[in-house]
Amino acid sequence: MENRKQAIRAARVDDAEALARVHIDSWRAAYKGLVPESYLEKLDYEKRAERFHQFLSQPGTDDNFLIEFDREIAGFLTVGASRDGDLDQAATGEIWGIYLAQAFWRQGIGTALYRFGEKLLISRGYNQAILWVLEENNQARRFYEAMGFFVDGVERVYDLGAPLKGVRYCKMLE
Repeated sequence: MENRKQAIRAARVDDAEALARVHIDSWRAAYKGLVPESYLEKLDYEKRAERFHQFLSQPGTDDNFLIEFDREIAGFLTVGASRDGDLDQAATGEIWGIYLAQAFWRQGIGTALYRFGEKLLISRGYNQAILWVLEENNQARRFYEAMGFFVDGVERVYDLGAPLKGVRYCKMLE
């Protein structure tokens, strides 16, 4: 990685297919054994690309950034205002997701994306950040805990082919 040119930039509409590929492939790798295989098998690249295309075509309160190495998309980050109604939306930002192609795992890329996202949230005046993680996703939980997040006690259930518990993490931003 050291000899490859790295860049973080805003995602564009023409990135939709590549983002869909990274998103689905990372889900299938990261959630294998956590999310029912039948759910993961139903993930569709074309439909996901359409959703990214629609999402990226409309201005909104969230932002999507990708990280490239020699113009190969390694992963992406989505941030924005908190979507949780129990929090002050003006003060709380949210990491909506960080997804990496499996070939780029454990190389510091997720950390680089996270730090970029944190700086972005701070620049927008947020003084805390939240994110959601599946309770059984120990790899993601360890990562976010290493970034300074803590479980705040709020939970929700996701229907991903089976009911799966999500836990909310919080971090004060400096």
